[in-house]
Amino acid sequence: MRYNFNQIEKKWQEYWAKNQTFKAENNSDKPKYYVLDMFPYPSGAGLHVGHPLGYIASDIYARFKRHKGFNVLHPQGYDSFGLPAEQYAIQTGQHPAITTEANINRYREQLDQIGFSFDWSREVRTSDADYYKWTQWIFIQLYDSWYDNEAEKARSISELEEIFATEGNLGVNAACDDDVEEFSASQWNSFSPEEKQKQLLKYRLTYLAETEVNWCPQLGTVLANDEIVNGVSERGGFPVIRKKMTQWSMRISAYAERLLQGLNDLDWTESLKESQRNWIGKSVGALVEFRVQNSEFKIPVFTTRPDTIYGVTFMTLAPEHELVEKITTAEQKEEVEAYIEATAKRSERDRMADVKSISGVFTGVYAEHPFTKEPVPIWIGDYVLAGYGTGAVMAVPCGDQRDYDFAKHFDLPIKNIFKDVDISEEAYSGKEGTVIANSDFLDGLEYKAALQKAILELEEIGQGKGKTNYRLRDAVFSRQRYWGEPFPVYYVNGLPQMIEEKHLPLRLPEVEKYLPTETGEPPLGNATTWAWDTEKNEVVENSKIDHKTIFPLELNTMPGWAGSSWYLFRYMDPHNEERFVSEDAQQYWENVDLYIGGSEHATGHLLYSRFWTKFLKDRGFLTVEEPFKKLINQGMILGTSAFVYRLEGENKFVSKKLSEAHNLQPIHADVSLVNASDELDIKGFKKWRPEFADAEFVTEDGKYIVGREVEKMSKSKYNVVNPDDICEDYGADTLRMYEMFLGPLEQAKPWNTAGITGVHNFLKKLWNLYHDQENNFTVRNEKASADSLKTLHKTIKKVTEDIENFSFNTSVSTFMICVNELSSQKCHFREVLEPLAVLIAPYAPHISEELWQRLGHDSSVTTAAYPMYEEKYLVESTKEYPISFNGKMRFTLELPLDMSKEEVEKTVLEHEKTQQQLNGRTPKKVIVVPGKIVNIVG
Repeated sequence: MRYNFNQIEKKWQEYWAKNQTFKAENNSDKPKYYVLDMFPYPSGAGLHVGHPLGYIASDIYARFKRHKGFNVLHPQGYDSFGLPAEQYAIQTGQHPAITTEANINRYREQLDQIGFSFDWSREVRTSDADYYKWTQWIFIQLYDSWYDNEAEKARSISELEEIFATEGNLGVNAACDDDVEEFSASQWNSFSPEEKQKQLLKYRLTYLAETEVNWCPQLGTVLANDEIVNGVSERGGFPVIRKKMTQWSMRISAYAERLLQGLNDLDWTESLKESQRNWIGKSVGALVEFRVQNSEFKIPVFTTRPDTIYGVTFMTLAPEHELVEKITTAEQKEEVEAYIEATAKRSERDRMADVKSISGVFTGVYAEHPFTKEPVPIWIGDYVLAGYGTGAVMAVPCGDQRDYDFAKHFDLPIKNIFKDVDISEEAYSGKEGTVIANSDFLDGLEYKAALQKAILELEEIGQGKGKTNYRLRDAVFSRQRYWGEPFPVYYVNGLPQMIEEKHLPLRLPEVEKYLPTETGEPPLGNATTWAWDTEKNEVVENSKIDHKTIFPLELNTMPGWAGSSWYLFRYMDPHNEERFVSEDAQQYWENVDLYIGGSEHATGHLLYSRFWTKFLKDRGFLTVEEPFKKLINQGMILGTSAFVYRLEGENKFVSKKLSEAHNLQPIHADVSLVNASDELDIKGFKKWRPEFADAEFVTEDGKYIVGREVEKMSKSKYNVVNPDDICEDYGADTLRMYEMFLGPLEQAKPWNTAGITGVHNFLKKLWNLYHDQENNFTVRNEKASADSLKTLHKTIKKVTEDIENFSFNTSVSTFMICVNELSSQKCHFREVLEPLAVLIAPYAPHISEELWQRLGHDSSVTTAAYPMYEEKYLVESTKEYPISFNGKMRFTLELPLDMSKEEVEKTVLEHEKTQQQLNGRTPKKVIVVPGKIVNIVG
């Protein structure tokens, strides 16, 4: 008998491609279901076995929903702009488009080999001009919008202009810059066109501003916080510093409250929701104004505890705070500047995480306490961030751990304003939020009442007001890169102008070099044809710029999250040239029903996508508020690394068991050079690393045994397992089922190739149910036994529950039990095996398609209805009684459940095994518990 998985899988993959088996229709009488995987970036390394985990889970669910009668949209595409392709272009001179295309072709080959049910007719790529045309269009819509806080929605900027022309901005409650000045309608109408543009830029949802950014000099670009790990760039490990740059930003902070409240209605894990809540970071408190002594400057401070204002003994500003340069005394200037330079080398994430180190510098000046009028020294410290709150804190050492530590470190005063609280160094454990301040006007009040009283007192003296603050900051949207979406922007007198929508897309130009220019401009500064002709509405040579009709274009590109924030909607209508998605398609598909991807996107990508969706809904381009209804984060598949042990200073390696007595250096070895018994291929190892070609190996009985350790699967650890090899040796169905079998979807689990044979043997057993030893198809049409029907229906019940609960690992175990039972029952009956082929199809689609065809069907198994579980087959009609003598069980006897106690007793006593046990004796008593036990006493 032969289960030829290579031949079977190739056959059905070709069939699916030719017949477009998984193509979804935008208009269908069936209910819709939209399943989506997080956008993959096509790297040059291709897929390893950890990558398909989430794809397999989503594919099982998509196939399951098709069987259940749904019109399923399960698309795939590529987040194909990005820094890795650009870095490779810098190193090799090869255009990123060429390497991206090669990488995509490799990914597609691997994805097809695993048998995913993607609708490839809807494939999108963010680097295709036909796609980023609409990313540019969305950017323009954001530019042409403002956020009305009263209506709690985005509105057209033209409506704001009408308000300004008739009412000025005095009554406008909008999300806007902090430095907006009030003006009347007459003043607005007297403004020049340029002045009007400058004012509107303070209100637009995407705007230009000087912003503190994470700048990576070696990469020549700004990085997002999630692109930085331990103070260095995730890509390349280069140092990152903080610097101010004029950047495009997105006013996502306007949507903070809606992003927060919207979480309540989403079917996401609580931990994922909590990550977003923490990132948004809502705080209710007060804005307090401290006046700098002997100057016109004022320092606003946001605090959640204005009731502790009498405990303020100093202030701390972020090193980047705009007032630092203006207020620092000449005596302190050199020390302050040195501190600012040192702080710029630390990322915000590092500064937030570092609660142990204490550093700061005195500015030399003092603020005035709002109530006592006492002088309050103004320091700078890197534990305060410019982008959070106002970039300044009123330090209350008796109520905050960091303030306390700072005060103790620099010997600053500490006032105890709390009732009956010991704030000595021995007793202090951080009192913030646990007690109420003891002051003349707050004494005895509960926290909420104290908060309101404090705010009223501050309002009376004109130095404060109530305020709700959010940690969420506006998102920097500019990147100093080549391989990204060009902004549809040109500049007239330094002010941005949008290219008309009908002239999109603005395509990336050719450049000779992908590095920043010698003068520090982004890579697009190398383009010689990158100017906009406003008469011809086309890109022309830079030499033609006259600042009359031809103007310079934006040199930055958009970040990676631009294209990935809305891609789910483009899948609904990918070939529409008139709209980013038609109304009909969007109303039919609505949004994603099931989204699966990594937890690393818990904040950035998901927040940005939710923000763009809410915005597009506000402006009438979408009908939904949220992009993803249900979201599951799959766990990581870990690699089992292999280690060899080298004697330090020598080219000599010692086998693992012999290594403990030596001073050794562990070195990663390629796992492909190690067999299932942890034995190293020494010859292969010498060829793999030239520096080890002449190495000496100390072995155990002629074998070199490696050490093992479970780590993240990574090329750098040489523990990557290629799915191509698994598919070649065991088949894609085996790979799919094994990845599910490893453990719960959401948990991390180690890969062990040695364990894959068990799943492969299971599929062979499944094949054998339908075939004899000569590989002849043996399924018969006779009535199946009650045992086989019971096995089938309990499997249907359990597997269906597992799929609906995303417990795919337990359903694989259920399949194994089922096949073992049917094998022992010698079941070859269509009544059982036909529904079984459908039941297992979402997990092992290739073998199921082959079996389905051999069962006599012309259409794909995908079109088959999901088997229905019937309770009647699980109703027990008999019971296997344990028969005991004086409490000791001697044998079992299967009897009908509807027998009376008397009938059970009579049948048991008449049984030959009972007669043998009694050996002619008459029992004293027979105890019968119906449906449970029989005990004969005597």
